[in-house]
Amino acid sequence: TGLEAALAAFQRGWEVTVYESAPHVAGHVRAWGHVQLFTPWSMSVSPRTVAAVGLAPALDACPSGDELAEHLDRVATLLGDRVLTSTRVHAVARDGLLKSEEIGSDARGARAFRLLVSGPDGEERFERADVVLDCTGTYSNPQPTGAGGIPARGERRMSDRIVRQIPDVAEDPARWRGRDVLLVGAGNSAQTAARDLAGVGARVVWAVRSEDPTWGAVADDVLPSRAALVASSRRLAAGADGVELAAGVVVEQLAEVDGRLRVGLIARDGSRREVDVDEVVSMTGAVGDASIYRQLQVHECYATEGPIGLAATLLGSAGGDCLAQEAAGIDVLRNPEPRFFVLGMKSYGRNSTFLLRVGWEQVEEVFTALDSELLVPA
Repeated sequence: TGLEAALAAFQRGWEVTVYESAPHVAGHVRAWGHVQLFTPWSMSVSPRTVAAVGLAPALDACPSGDELAEHLDRVATLLGDRVLTSTRVHAVARDGLLKSEEIGSDARGARAFRLLVSGPDGEERFERADVVLDCTGTYSNPQPTGAGGIPARGERRMSDRIVRQIPDVAEDPARWRGRDVLLVGAGNSAQTAARDLAGVGARVVWAVRSEDPTWGAVADDVLPSRAALVASSRRLAAGADGVELAAGVVVEQLAEVDGRLRVGLIARDGSRREVDVDEVVSMTGAVGDASIYRQLQVHECYATEGPIGLAATLLGSAGGDCLAQEAAGIDVLRNPEPRFFVLGMKSYGRNSTFLLRVGWEQVEEVFTALDSELLVPA
């Protein structure tokens, strides 16, 4: 979404800078690059980028994350030195103003944004901007493994022993074959990990909170890969390939015992069990990092942590099919902070139904508003 926005600004002739914390663009996508998308190319890249850099693959084929990242590399090449990699934005504020000052005042919007940024050498500097779009996503900010969304006892101490990104099992099958693995989570990421781990002969205890997980099944699913993953999860949950489903449990405690991990699980009825494993794979979701805009006047939803206008619009759709999602209009993207927008996956907060297409539509809505409101720097 950030590259889409940068391309929209570039095509308008505006000055634009992309700050990408990873060494290459699309850092989050590359982190799960071995995974194939459910959606085909036609739903995975925008008309704007196709028109700008072309698209060689068949539109009905489903790309992997790495293939999508290669496509986005071409967008970054077009943008040239406007894209700064290994560069992190630590904080955004209004020049000379605190969060609590000039509330609802035109004077606040008249001030430039002030960004604290660090580059590849770690040196910190300040940058200025008239418009800021936060498209930092969620994948690098995983949620804890423990019950209630807080760390389990011992989890922080054991954090370096927990895998929090979808493991590339095929890259190093020997690491997993014959090993005891506790897998936590029931979403698509956890289901992908379960399929891949079972496929190389790992012994998996699969812990999920629900007593009767649905695996996100969609009736008459038009996405064959997603339907196949649900079928795989049902088969594994029934005990196939040595997988043991532990349903209706949460992680209470982690400890290291004789070089292995001892994990305490607790069920809703209060009963407890311990499992000793070699690896813990935690697929409990992720949420955006709001600390970046702590000094800005951003109205967040108390439940989802997304911008309140969009969160209210999405209310009740958390269990729906992502294919039904569409952008909800510029008004729900606005914040009390003028010309600051949270876009892309991060804008959905804890709602998991975000679709790539929604990101492109959000960009179009924001830039149309910037055009019509003459918010472009003179």
